[in-house]
Amino acid sequence: MPDPADPASRPDAKRKRARSLKEDAFNLPNLLTMGRVAIIPVVLLLIDRGTPKDCTIAALVYSAAALTDLLDGYLARRMNVVSVLGKFLDPLADKLLVMASLIYMVPMGRIPEWAVTLLLAREISVTALRSIASSEGVVIAAGEEGKSKTALQMVGILCLILGYPYHLTLGPLDMGEVDLVVVGRALVYVSLVFSLLSAVSYVRLFAAAVESKAERGG
Repeated sequence: MPDPADPASRPDAKRKRARSLKEDAFNLPNLLTMGRVAIIPVVLLLIDRGTPKDCTIAALVYSAAALTDLLDGYLARRMNVVSVLGKFLDPLADKLLVMASLIYMVPMGRIPEWAVTLLLAREISVTALRSIASSEGVVIAAGEEGKSKTALQMVGILCLILGYPYHLTLGPLDMGEVDLVVVGRALVYVSLVFSLLSAVSYVRLFAAAVESKAERGG
């Protein structure tokens, strides 16, 4: 039974929390984040059609979604609307976009099952570790390996989505025909190395933080 003496249990406090959650759901940064989730089926449908034109459009949509990841965080800070809902949705939207795209391209032969399995296992493990750390009052910041992993992964997936050999030129340099599936696969493999290194770093940071907290008697 709610304690009348507890301000958080009062009806007006509950209405305020509900109203705040509703406002969070409809602020611009969170709408962009939810939009990133909503366009995942569009990307998958275009990839499934498989023509060079459809794959190019899918790559453009994927790129736009990746850009909203940068934009929603900037807007949340600029508009001072950083919220618990946003902190939950933003990394979730990123992982859904990345993993859905990779899983969908496995049967197409663009990326092997073992690489996607390792990446998925790493994401689940690190997310669980950070959740446990947060419940213990320990904050684990993303390291350089994690940032490198994200950048390589995004570019690699973009190449995999494009999915065909293209004749590339970089200014005066003619690179000839480049198979972007091969390039994308190589970038994802490199990102996998950084993923595993960052996972090891997270475990070390978690262990050190928990040990430090125990020594302080926290």
